[in-house]
Amino acid sequence: MSDKKVSRPCHHCKSRSASAPTDTSKIHYEKFWLYRHCSSVQQRDQQAQKAGQLFSGLLAMNVVFLGSAFISSMIFNKVAITLADVWILLSILKVLCLFWIIYYLLGTSRQPHAVLYRDSHAGAIWIRGSVLLFGSCSILLKVFQIGYSTILIHCKSRVEIVFPSIGILFICTQAYFLWHHSKDCIQVQHNFTRCGLMLTIATNLLVWLLAVTNDTLHMEIESQLREVEQRFAGKAPSHPHWCNETTLCTCPNTTICKVFQKGYILLYPFNTEYCLICCSVLYVMWKNVGRHISHHHIPHTKPKFKLQGVVFGPLLGTSAVIIGACVFMMYQIQATSLVPSRQVFVIYYSYYIVLLPLMSVGAVIGTIIHALEKKELDTLKNPTRSLDVVLLMGAALGQIGMSYFSIVALVATDPRDLLNSLNLSYSVLLIFQNITQNVFVIDGLHRQRVTPGKKEDTKEEQNHEVYSQRRVSVLELGQEIRKASLSYIHTYSHLSWKRRVLREISFFLILCNIILWVMPTFGAHPIFENGMERSFYGYSTWFVIVNFGLPLGVFYRMHSVGGLLELYVTA
Repeated sequence: MSDKKVSRPCHHCKSRSASAPTDTSKIHYEKFWLYRHCSSVQQRDQQAQKAGQLFSGLLAMNVVFLGSAFISSMIFNKVAITLADVWILLSILKVLCLFWIIYYLLGTSRQPHAVLYRDSHAGAIWIRGSVLLFGSCSILLKVFQIGYSTILIHCKSRVEIVFPSIGILFICTQAYFLWHHSKDCIQVQHNFTRCGLMLTIATNLLVWLLAVTNDTLHMEIESQLREVEQRFAGKAPSHPHWCNETTLCTCPNTTICKVFQKGYILLYPFNTEYCLICCSVLYVMWKNVGRHISHHHIPHTKPKFKLQGVVFGPLLGTSAVIIGACVFMMYQIQATSLVPSRQVFVIYYSYYIVLLPLMSVGAVIGTIIHALEKKELDTLKNPTRSLDVVLLMGAALGQIGMSYFSIVALVATDPRDLLNSLNLSYSVLLIFQNITQNVFVIDGLHRQRVTPGKKEDTKEEQNHEVYSQRRVSVLELGQEIRKASLSYIHTYSHLSWKRRVLREISFFLILCNIILWVMPTFGAHPIFENGMERSFYGYSTWFVIVNFGLPLGVFYRMHSVGGLLELYVTA
């Protein structure tokens, strides 16, 4: 009897073990296309996910290499490969991306159980708002490009009108897609979705690479504007060697043509910025394909932005913003004149030389406070945070790289000159500020959040109730203002000194990064307009360096604001 009792479960186990492999293999073969073709990935779903990521990554790599080969050939051999050929290739890629995005919107995302999870960390409102802002500016840039090419249709190719039109459609569709689906953790059609996302990332990278390296229209507009300025000054126009071919296609002396020219130059950095932001959001979506988010990873209460517990940070930051706005307006008025004065460059660099050390000291103090705190590191898997770290480190290379190029040019020419010495100090301080701020933000992002106690919660709820009550009489309104002031002082005094200093530093750095983002975004480019580095490296070389580093620098400031906001809220 005992043998029979033992043999029954064993027989049952054997039958289960004998049938298990067949069922598992059937499920795996039905789930993934790669399981039917790669015998090495038949063990676990994780291996299939890695194989799918590898396959889509190889697709993107080949597309990027093909497009880079076209763009490089256009630069070094303009006879065999022309700019129109590159535009045709990018148009084909954009059309393919449009087909996939439409299929995702109308097909994949509407399937049953397609989006079971949404990543709360992905697609922050400031990221999606940036996509809409830079996308709108990129659309306006394309409109200016179409208008400029239409006026000169007698000497321009029709491709120069068709390509921006396809670009407008691509930007609109992609912006809508990222606004509504940036948080998706898609659970169906894994490999097809990964390939579509990687193809879109590769297309945005190639559009960015073309914008960085193609200075044809810039040189054409620069030569025409310089000729007009020389005629206005009463001098004979002297054409550089690179504008001999463009003088035959001259913009007529009309206001609308000058608006298109100025608008194109002003909005040009927005297009490169838009491509970089889209690549970052698409990469997070690619990492979230097939991802399962457990309930304890989903935050039940999101920390809200409250202007409590900070006094000196807003005061210093607001002062930096106001002074920076005045410097920016002064620079825009004088630097765009026929003969820019040295004084405006001296004021511009002096502002940075004062502000950057303050930001560096604040970041160093914040890093020391992080080291003194007893918070444990947050080791949970978070693709968004990992990407934030990579983007902060990568985007900082833009400003750091331009600074090193400027340092070499300044030391090799005349570092004793006042303007050159200010530019040299600005470049050195900018490198140090980028490094210290990166250390502060990245260290803070990896710290676990502080959960306030119950007493503090009840006090905040009572204060919120006090704020939300409406009074009619003037006397009661004065009493409420007094209560609100006392409540603010009470909240400020009850914060620990470490949290208080961290919030002050974070708020100060937020406002400083905002003004340092606004100034280069809307046209303050002394690194290109002072002419020193441009004459040292040459127009085309310095154009590539600036268009590579400037959008990364703008993106770094904007991304730093997002990271610092998270540090402020969670401090």
